[in-house]
Amino acid sequence: MCGIFGLVTTPWRASAEAALAALDSRGPDDRELLDLGEAQFGHTRLSVIDLAGGHQPMRSPDGRYTLVFNGEIYNFASLRQQLEALGYRFTTRSDTEVLLHGHAAWGTRLPERLDGMFAYAVWDGHERRLSAARDRLGIKPFFYSDIQGFAFASTLAPFRRLSGFPHELDWQALRDYLAYQVCLAPRSFYASVAQLPPACRLEWSPGSQAWVSPYWRIPHPGKTAPPHEELVAQVDAAIAASVRAQLVADVPLGAFLSGGVDSSLMVRYMAEAGGRQLKTFSMRFSEKGFDETAHALAVAERFGCEHHVLDAPDIDATHFAATIADLDQPLADPAYVMTHALSALTRSHVTVAVSGDGGDELFAGYARYRIEQNQFPRHPGQALLRNAVLHGLLPSSLLRRTLWGEERMLYRQVEVGPWPVSRKSLTALLAPELHTACRPEDTLSRWSELALSFTGEMDTASLMRADLWTYLSENCLAKTDRASMAHGLEVRVPMLGNAVLDTVLGLPANAHFDAAGGKALLRELARRHLPETVWNRPKHGFSVPLRALFSGPWRELGDDLVARTPTLAPFLNAGAVANHWRAARTGHGAPRLTYTLLVLLLWLSTTGKP
Repeated sequence: MCGIFGLVTTPWRASAEAALAALDSRGPDDRELLDLGEAQFGHTRLSVIDLAGGHQPMRSPDGRYTLVFNGEIYNFASLRQQLEALGYRFTTRSDTEVLLHGHAAWGTRLPERLDGMFAYAVWDGHERRLSAARDRLGIKPFFYSDIQGFAFASTLAPFRRLSGFPHELDWQALRDYLAYQVCLAPRSFYASVAQLPPACRLEWSPGSQAWVSPYWRIPHPGKTAPPHEELVAQVDAAIAASVRAQLVADVPLGAFLSGGVDSSLMVRYMAEAGGRQLKTFSMRFSEKGFDETAHALAVAERFGCEHHVLDAPDIDATHFAATIADLDQPLADPAYVMTHALSALTRSHVTVAVSGDGGDELFAGYARYRIEQNQFPRHPGQALLRNAVLHGLLPSSLLRRTLWGEERMLYRQVEVGPWPVSRKSLTALLAPELHTACRPEDTLSRWSELALSFTGEMDTASLMRADLWTYLSENCLAKTDRASMAHGLEVRVPMLGNAVLDTVLGLPANAHFDAAGGKALLRELARRHLPETVWNRPKHGFSVPLRALFSGPWRELGDDLVARTPTLAPFLNAGAVANHWRAARTGHGAPRLTYTLLVLLLWLSTTGKP
């Protein structure tokens, strides 16, 4: 796991060292900036495979290609055999060299062959062409700008250190953040920087703009599934194979173990794969309803793990501010704070950890997947009722009842949106001069277009698939990446390996449900492999008690940030922000939206105004 950075024909060459240094936590073992004349390629390394031989940036023997790479390629051994058969010779045991020769052999078709989590860039000095790619589900990030030459980095942070680089906010990214709590690719918080979307490759040459195209698409749902026993066996084998492939490392390896089904299954498959005694890590909460320590211990004991428990830290204002300072752009998932603390504990024992991320999205673990648009039919009089609400003749709280079908589904997806009279009104949070620039009417366009591209309507299969390139990639995986890499910890996600994706994504939605609800396939595996205390209980999230924090440890910090809204965020309606904060700190209002606003204000105060 590493940090990558590069500049080609840009005016920011003098700032390259400072920009690369912003990625030091992602790669604490080594840092190198290579000057290629027209291009500069930089890399910060966390050594995991071939500790001595995987140095980057890596150049081909003839000097034509230079590569920097962040991630792990799990099928690199088989790819190496194919490349050796083509005549390529290797001098290291690293997956980096496999990528380098793979690009020389297969060019832009290389990403299609990869099983892993990755973001990489290759400079072809002969053809003066830059190529880049990001993994199927966006486990690893890739940011770029082609406004003056080409610049790229693992995160948004290095762009802040390029002297003279434009840092104006992207107002539509701000809109998406307020609605979804994350900035959705291809946008970033800076108007001059884009994110390469998941499963996409990029080509760029001097004098041109970046050309982005998909190399893989999320499969559409099938019509039928194999018989239940056969399907469970297929999923069992696929997860086992994915876990085995991801255990390759030359450093200590452990696992996050919350005590839930997903992380517990990961531990079971890791233990089954054998090797050294497994180290597992969980967090103990004092608040009633948040602690799962007993369940995690039961799993650790079942599989003979060396288990470590971290008492959840007091999340005071100082701790909260420090975790947000490690974000390259705002991300308002409260679980990030705890993942950040858990990563610090884990890194003190191991360099690589396995997580159960992806289980809920792939296997229908959220109750919202069963709520489809056909459950909200249009009734006579709804149009008249809506007009009355929009014209102020009836209370705005009635707007939700006037929505039907697709509109009702979209209303459920976001904290705020394009409903000017609703409690979810985006425009109520924005200063009037931003209403046009933010384009509230487009708030739901990316998510809805993605969802409707699969079955033509908002049904369970579409909702699950749309989440993969929005909620999973830009929230869940970004949260884990930023929290873990802040401590130089690599986190692998076997649930998202190619073997699992190829087995599961073509299934019809009903394959994931039984009389007890969603996640039927994983629950069946849990019944076969795990203690009953894990699978025979309600689903539990990994978060923090926001209301108690607003009224207690964070109150003074929140008061200060909200009072400074006109200075920190003049693009927000300061009165509306203050109203949300007052309600939340007294145990009322919308806690997630209030947290979203606090994170934004804290990020702006930490990074400095653009």
